[in-house]
Amino acid sequence: MIETDVVIIGAGHNGLTCAAYLAMAGLRVHVVERRKVVGGAAVTEEFHPGFRNSVAAYTVSLLNPQVIRDLGLTEQGLRVVERRAQNFLPAPEGNYLLTGEGRTKSSVARLSARDADALDGFSRELEDIADVLRQFVLRAPPNLLGGFGPGAIREAANALTTANILRGLTLERSRSLLDLFTRSAGEMLDERFEHDLVKAQFGFDAIVGNYASPYAAGSAYVMLHHAFGEVNGKKGVWGHAVGGMGAITQAMARAARARGVTIDTDAGVREVIVERDRAAGVVLENGTTIRARYVAANVNPKLLYTRLIAADTLPADFLARIRHWKNGSGTFRMNVALDRLPSFTALPGEGDHLTSGIILAPSLGYMDRAYLDARARGWSQQPIVEMLIPSTLDDTLAPAGKHVASLFCQHVAPELPDGRSWDDHRDEVADLMIATVDSYAPGFAASVLGRQILSPLDLERQFGLLGGDIFHGALTLNQLFSARPMLGHADYRGPLKGLYHCGSGAHPGGGVTGAPGHNAARAILRDHRSLFASRG
Repeated sequence: MIETDVVIIGAGHNGLTCAAYLAMAGLRVHVVERRKVVGGAAVTEEFHPGFRNSVAAYTVSLLNPQVIRDLGLTEQGLRVVERRAQNFLPAPEGNYLLTGEGRTKSSVARLSARDADALDGFSRELEDIADVLRQFVLRAPPNLLGGFGPGAIREAANALTTANILRGLTLERSRSLLDLFTRSAGEMLDERFEHDLVKAQFGFDAIVGNYASPYAAGSAYVMLHHAFGEVNGKKGVWGHAVGGMGAITQAMARAARARGVTIDTDAGVREVIVERDRAAGVVLENGTTIRARYVAANVNPKLLYTRLIAADTLPADFLARIRHWKNGSGTFRMNVALDRLPSFTALPGEGDHLTSGIILAPSLGYMDRAYLDARARGWSQQPIVEMLIPSTLDDTLAPAGKHVASLFCQHVAPELPDGRSWDDHRDEVADLMIATVDSYAPGFAASVLGRQILSPLDLERQFGLLGGDIFHGALTLNQLFSARPMLGHADYRGPLKGLYHCGSGAHPGGGVTGAPGHNAARAILRDHRSLFASRG
């Protein structure tokens, strides 16, 4: 038997972040990870001889700059480089949109003078709201509590602080915020822009990792969620971690170990120990028991409460609700080894556009049809594909003259209709994704040397992403802010004493941010100090 102060389930980036902060405060921390490597979905692996890539999570922007500073990730070797262009959207008829610093407005103007005039106002609207909401990322949202007591007083103060932060928005910006939380991205974009590619540029962020039409209510918030990021101090910019996404989590693991954290891999959890309504540790799949004052879970909340904790130890109403926690990103992930760079019909040859996020979804209508098709058939016959070629920015990933590409594909059904299994259709759909890229960049299919395929079922098996959900739970209005993962538990504390949520199923949600890990560590430390103050 092992004894420690805190045991953390899952060595993904949020679990490692939580561990490092707790260890900095002097607690003994033990992290256990089911896979043979740390990093969760943010890992770099060789998928074809001589070719390495970020296997699941694949690009950087949302990683919080304070987490980077506090954990000393730069000193631990992390280096993030910016894309030389941000996004490239080719259209089948030969038009294209290329965005990035010094490029966006002129590229939009080439397509629509009206949209170029509207662009600054809409971008400023998103930036103003994102600037205010960034203040909520590293703090717990107001938590709804029954009764009256110290906890209720604390949450009332939190609600007041929240209201004061929101006062930083003008009345018109507050109206826009309400729109972004409740309306569809499609409606908002149709009101502001006329050209399909311009609308698709923003609309893609509304459906990436979100199994929904861009015309679904609430999709506008998903678009806003992706606007929170920054790279090297530049807001709204996306980049690449040199060495792949595993470079982030390896730096986090070094930072945690340097502070005394123990990290065990190949150490899956069989169950959480519950004694007298309190989480008291975990039992591993190999039979090892780790007893702890506090248990923090960096896993999907539905997985935690329906697979790792005995049902009879949980409040019945809580368990009934968490069983309906909505998952499913509609994501099909591929890594591809290439013998040469692709050449796009809309913009032939090499160039900065190949360092960008290449979005193959030329209109909101295309995205809407892709979703409806996937709902009916299991996957869209004309899917949405975002391709990144990180080897254009990082020559450590592929042999000289060769390249790797990440294909992040939407929309596919998390569970296929009619009881079919993804195991029987994985290669068929992978062929379709390759063919889709080839239709924009002829010769792409012939350049493929090898590929790694991850269906929604594969993502669940390998990384614990239920339904392939990259966010650990859909970013819908009933699963956001004070309702993430449930009203009454937005403060990172579970329904059992000593149990905490430190993963993306807690506020502020998914993406490689480190924020839930940071915030959960603050909650644990507050409770730890209160416990010892009361004993003193």
